[in-house]
Amino acid sequence: MATIKHISSKNADYGAAEQYLTFEHDEFNMKPVKDEAGRMVPRKGYKIETVNCGEEDFAISCLQANMQYKKNSQRQDIKSHHYIISFEPRDADDNGLTVEKAQKLGMEYCKKHFPGHQALVCTHPDGHNHSGNIHVHIVINSLRIHAVERKAYMDRPCDTQEGAKHRCTASAMRYFRSEVMEMCQREGLHQIDLLNGGREKVTEREYWAKKRGQAEKDILNKKMIADGVTPRQPKFETEKELLRQSIRSALSAAASFEDFSARLMQDYGIEVRESRGRLSYLTPDRTKPVTARKLGTDYDKAAVLSVLAENASRAAQKEQAGQNHRESVIERLKHRKTSGTAPNQDSIQRMVDIPAKMGEGKGKGYEWWAKGFNLQQMSQTMIYLEECGFSCPEDVDHAIQESSDRQRALSKEIKSMEKKIADNKELIRQASVYRKTKPSYDGLKKVRKRERYEEENRADLALFAAAGRYFQERGMTKFPDLAKIKAENQSLVSRKNAIYSEYLERKTKTAELRRVKTNLDAMLRQEYKPQRRQEQER
Repeated sequence: MATIKHISSKNADYGAAEQYLTFEHDEFNMKPVKDEAGRMVPRKGYKIETVNCGEEDFAISCLQANMQYKKNSQRQDIKSHHYIISFEPRDADDNGLTVEKAQKLGMEYCKKHFPGHQALVCTHPDGHNHSGNIHVHIVINSLRIHAVERKAYMDRPCDTQEGAKHRCTASAMRYFRSEVMEMCQREGLHQIDLLNGGREKVTEREYWAKKRGQAEKDILNKKMIADGVTPRQPKFETEKELLRQSIRSALSAAASFEDFSARLMQDYGIEVRESRGRLSYLTPDRTKPVTARKLGTDYDKAAVLSVLAENASRAAQKEQAGQNHRESVIERLKHRKTSGTAPNQDSIQRMVDIPAKMGEGKGKGYEWWAKGFNLQQMSQTMIYLEECGFSCPEDVDHAIQESSDRQRALSKEIKSMEKKIADNKELIRQASVYRKTKPSYDGLKKVRKRERYEEENRADLALFAAAGRYFQERGMTKFPDLAKIKAENQSLVSRKNAIYSEYLERKTKTAELRRVKTNLDAMLRQEYKPQRRQEQER
């Protein structure tokens, strides 16, 4: 799962970049980590190289180039660009990725996509979160010292000229992501689709805000625990995460877009705005709305309307199914009252522990009610035991064990079918991607200018290759029959729903048996004290 991110810097001290790459830094405040003697602690196991710097080091070479072309002299000028390519931690064990190999890939990537720039390429064996992900830092001077050939992401004539500056645009980042995907495909490394947004997008700023907030909350929670107070909320949540939760909550209960907007405003004070077919959300404590693009694809207009359509369809089906059997509120109340007088139809409740409740401060009225309630539950328990043919407590234990075993077996079967359904959905998605991008791959065989065609259709070719690799990993040599897979999924869903109904019945039965067992144990433990009758003497 290799990713690439970009950071632009206005810092005129180019040596600070090299210092960050070669010495340990606190990732929260970005200050160097020092030992007991006050000296900076060097990093371990890293590889570092320079590009287009001659015999000078990176910082001096960049300063000389800036003076020669009279660029990067203003405070607001972007002095350098920092690109970070992070590889999947599993690549080290599964695919033999090492620091040396990653450094080689980073050097090739830098020379290919940032020609004419002075660069510093450094590979670290681990990240700040100690997950074991090997990653490559590429720091380039924003000034170009050599004229270069035009690349696919360059849309202006100055992007190739000597003495011009590097521009990182949205189209450029899309190009860089597709190149990372192609590199991982070529080297046999783990990779995901970087060209389409994630369902829940977490930006670099939000990630570090959550890390800092959680660190502060952990300190506060430790003080509370030391004082004997249990923290109510041990997990820190950012404003965007709270916004996502509010949107999900309102979306799950709404059946139309108007209802969705009204629920967000009424329950959370969040205003939904729409502009040019895109949604944004304005919270009460902000003056500028948060766009759906910054939250993830699950919160854009298409996803929201899709969920609302599913909710409306589900509500209509439920309304149609219960239309002929709906009872009025009064009739339902009467039915409950009538059924409550019939012990065989009423559910058995646990008996009340009267001494414990009296110790909590309950009064005589509660004691009188609890005694009558316990007598009723005793009666219903004995009737239940007689109806089920239980002659001893061991029979109840055996019934509980049998019912719970069946419940667990049904739960395991449901989870297995859910996994199979999810796998089929992923197979359908990959097959759709394969079919959609295959014309681009077929066109590659017919064109004469292969390199130009690859640059123009790089995204489709990368997705086609990823889909093909998906099929190869599963040993599939023929294109799957989508109609057959969809029919299988429908059959699995129907079967799962039927099994789920049985699972709920078994769950209710097990809970009822446990209540019967609890009441039976209480009845057997209860000690009856003999009462003496006092006769009145005349």
